[in-house]
Amino acid sequence: MRKLIVSTWMTLDGIFDAESMGQWFNPYDSQARQDLIREGILSADAILFGRKTYEMLAPYWSSLKNNEMGIADKLNSVQKYVVSATLKEASWENSTIIRENIEQEITRLKQQPGREIQIEGSGELVRSLTKAGLVDEYQLLVHPVVMGAGKRFFADGIQAGLQLTATRQLDKGVLLLCYQPA
Repeated sequence: MRKLIVSTWMTLDGIFDAESMGQWFNPYDSQARQDLIREGILSADAILFGRKTYEMLAPYWSSLKNNEMGIADKLNSVQKYVVSATLKEASWENSTIIRENIEQEITRLKQQPGREIQIEGSGELVRSLTKAGLVDEYQLLVHPVVMGAGKRFFADGIQAGLQLTATRQLDKGVLLLCYQPA
């Protein structure tokens, strides 16, 4: 059975807003952080997206043809699933839209043989799958900055008891925190 792993980048106060990444993500770049992100993507044999994250990433990555950053080929070839009731077409190579029976479809994907299924960003999707008890692990890349405002990854109304399973300190004060449901 495959694990469903949430992989996200955020600030210390839980902001993961793509529009403000220039302030909280870019200044903390390092080779160690790049390697960690690359290793995570390369370890998955399926990626699950919410519609917004898919629409943000698909045009960029699908246009890359020279394995840029060591992950473009993987992102373009890996099986991708997009949870959306409104997305008309998923044209990024190997993309499938999951429109209904979401919990049952994710459970079915988890029961298939293979390595992990990774969720990149996709806060709304993660919140619904957390409530459904389908997330096996959270890998949070926490950046040492407090934004004070922006889109929060764990929005109001979400509750989950978690157990810390691993930590890793990267350069510039960035931390990888891994949790499993308690």
